[in-house]
Amino acid sequence: MYSQITANKRKTWIMMIIFVLIVSVVAWFVSYYLLGSPYFTVAILAGAIAYAAFSYFNAAKLATTISKAQEVTQTQEPRLYKTVENLAITEGLPTPKVYIIDDTAPNAFASGKDPNHSIVVVTRGLLDIMDDAELQGVVAHEMAHIKNYDIRVMMVAMALVLVVAMIADISLRVSFFGGGRSRRSSSSSGEAGGIIMVVGIIGLILAPIAAKLIQAAISRKREYLADASGALTTRYPEGLTSALEKLQNNGSTMKVQNSAMAHMYISNPLKKGSFTKYFSTHPPIEDRIAKLKEMEKSV
Repeated sequence: MYSQITANKRKTWIMMIIFVLIVSVVAWFVSYYLLGSPYFTVAILAGAIAYAAFSYFNAAKLATTISKAQEVTQTQEPRLYKTVENLAITEGLPTPKVYIIDDTAPNAFASGKDPNHSIVVVTRGLLDIMDDAELQGVVAHEMAHIKNYDIRVMMVAMALVLVVAMIADISLRVSFFGGGRSRRSSSSSGEAGGIIMVVGIIGLILAPIAAKLIQAAISRKREYLADASGALTTRYPEGLTSALEKLQNNGSTMKVQNSAMAHMYISNPLKKGSFTKYFSTHPPIEDRIAKLKEMEKSV
């Protein structure tokens, strides 16, 4: 169990490094070949940091507003509140605020800029179908996201995806309709300059796809990590295993959907589309169940 947690953390940071390199290379190409200004690279990276910071510090508020979640007290929802409180004590964390979404689809997510400013959100549908052990498994999974600072990691990843897409869009417009350094370089460098430009434009087209693939891969790794961490907290992987089986059998598609925060939920809240598994922000539930069953043998 500990080895899986360590491996997932290592793979996530490797992918984040690759992610940042993609943004840097794209920004450098645009700066040098299209705009002729080295300061554009710095501006892009500064913009990415600013966007990530804004999203990070407002994560909980944005998430509850988009999902239409309502805060509840211990008096209103004693079973859920007590579960969250007990697991927070076990993890040595402050008790997060507790929210409920009035939706029959079973699902849950956590958000917040750090453990001191965090929330746990579950749907009414999840409370209705989960027994105490299963609810504990789900909440432990969400508490693991808080403890592992997954929200910070995913906010950075989201910012980088947006920046890559924005750079690519602007750059392609400049390359086709503007002059700048690109035309001067191609005319002065001849065939070599033309080849560089063609390769660069292909890269700009593919960069947003690569960024989205990496973001999805990071999200899937963080889900595996939260499963393992949650099972380690409860010492009862069977609870989360059973909860995931119910999510698989009952479906988790939400009435209020937003693709920007889909990665936050314990199970994909979006309708099944034509995207391949490589673009999915969630690992297949059957794979998650299989890994948890392997952990059951070692607990």
